Amino acid sequence: MNILIMGAPGTGKGTMSALIKDKYDVVHVSTGDMLRQAVKDKTEIGLKAQEYMNKGALVPDEVIHGIILERLAKDDIKKGFLFDGYPRTVEQAIDLDNILETLNLKIDYIINLDVDDEILKERITGRRTCSNCKAIYHIKTHAPKVEGVCDICGGQVIQRKDDTLEALSNRLDAYYASTKPVMEYYEKTGLIRNIDGSKDPKEVFLDIKAVLGE
Repeated sequence: MNILIMGAPGTGKGTMSALIKDKYDVVHVSTGDMLRQAVKDKTEIGLKAQEYMNKGALVPDEVIHGIILERLAKDDIKKGFLFDGYPRTVEQAIDLDNILETLNLKIDYIINLDVDDEILKERITGRRTCSNCKAIYHIKTHAPKVEGVCDICGGQVIQRKDDTLEALSNRLDAYYASTKPVMEYYEKTGLIRNIDGSKDPKEVFLDIKAVLGE
């Protein structure tokens, strides 16, 4: 089973990806993780990516292409994969289609998490993250037992710089400008399944399982 999970920042892609990965035993493919691993392994593509990352520049699509092609060619992909938040542009979607065709793979489902912008703003600005173990909290719905202290590891719980209203507004602008057209590109495939991501995470996952099967 090969899946894309899409949605604006804060819709719960990370949470649902973890649940899908555990339930369906698919490989969670994250471009960020792949980039970091390629850099760590000092592969030829990883070294190219590091040049851009060291400059604080975006890694260009041709480098991302090489890393994805390298990753999807590995044997563990045969049991299925899950792309989280990728592709981000129509150009990347077209490129991913070409890569999949080259490797004789195909996408089976596109899960789109749909959440109203006002709900996203409340979710994101209230989100707090452990600076040590990266556990996620929320000041209204899931606050740590001791303010500012992680329940799990005792680390400091902070608000990330990209969890402010200003940062979210910028990310949403970028999403609507670049990523929303990706959904329009995929509409012709008939693979998109729209899921109400504003519900409780347990209910959202039940809806996803109804799409993917038990």
